Amino acid sequence: MAEGPLIGIDASRAVRPHRTGTEGYSFHLISALLGQASPHRYRLYVDRPLPPGFFSDFKMNSRAEPRIIRLPRLWTHLGLGRELRRFPPDLLYVPAHVIPVACPVPAVVTIHDLGYLWHRTAYTPLAWLLLHLGTLHNVRTARLIVADSQATATDLTTHLGVAADRIRVAYLGAPPSRGVSPSPELTTRYGLPRRYFLFVGTLQPRKNLPRLIAAFGQLARKQADVAMVLVGAAGLGAPALHRQAEKLGIADRIHWLGYVPDQDLPALFAGAVAFVFPSLYEGFGMPVLEAMARGTPVITSNSSSLPEVVGDAGLLVSPYDVTALATAMIRLLDDQSLRADLIERGRHRVAQFSWGHCADVVRRVFDEALESTAGWH
Repeated sequence: MAEGPLIGIDASRAVRPHRTGTEGYSFHLISALLGQASPHRYRLYVDRPLPPGFFSDFKMNSRAEPRIIRLPRLWTHLGLGRELRRFPPDLLYVPAHVIPVACPVPAVVTIHDLGYLWHRTAYTPLAWLLLHLGTLHNVRTARLIVADSQATATDLTTHLGVAADRIRVAYLGAPPSRGVSPSPELTTRYGLPRRYFLFVGTLQPRKNLPRLIAAFGQLARKQADVAMVLVGAAGLGAPALHRQAEKLGIADRIHWLGYVPDQDLPALFAGAVAFVFPSLYEGFGMPVLEAMARGTPVITSNSSSLPEVVGDAGLLVSPYDVTALATAMIRLLDDQSLRADLIERGRHRVAQFSWGHCADVVRRVFDEALESTAGWH
């Protein structure tokens, strides 16, 4: 196979010890790119040595090499920027962060969502400003942009004025859809009841948790033996959620698990009556894919990217309608035939999403960006 272009990838998010959304995206997409038979060569820019066994399948791959850049502050703009000037690759790809200022090579970037435009209260003023400036810099600098969904692509065009012909949609991959059973040991360790609904995601305003708690409050008045389990790090507004649960008299029926190790999540999904994800805005909504892959029925919002991902394999409700959300939860408690149908539909749906296909699309974007000179300065 002839030697292909050298693609530099900002892999700093992929090597984080605790991977949430964008970190997981970086890890799985880079793994899929490295695992493909292609002429592309990769240089992975990281801010720390690769952990033992990390990308172990590719250590002897002559097409991939890590490049450690040690700089505690301003790693992207000073450290990575300097490295790119000294040893320029043919193209830089940034899957989960910002392109260095004055980037000396053509770049491709993934924009996951523009939720920050609608949910400013989820950020401190400084964090919001930095995110907005970084996003504007990315879309103005990148030769081509990868979006997680058509909804995000439309947002980029509508709200940031990005030309549609500069955007390519690459859906994320699903976790392996294999049988996972509820774990009695895990249930005991986390102190969970036999029947519970599950939410997974950062506890922040755009996840719509006040309405989820209100809906569970409606359900709890009718069902005495079911709980709500919330998995995810506490964001802005989390203390108010605890006060709301206390006021509704359901605090003892809501289990706040915080961050849960990746290895525990499949069994938590498998043990749930349903996965409830009434988010106000998602660029993609990976947790709904994981739920379907684990054989868990899904209740989610009928807005942003979520209908794209779920299709007809879940119950879609308005994220603003508390009663509709509660009604959907009650339906899945009572209707076992509906649960079985959604589980089967979910398994078929999730098979349409793979990291291999995502990597195929992204690799073609690399080639397209390298071939084109339009917009490069």
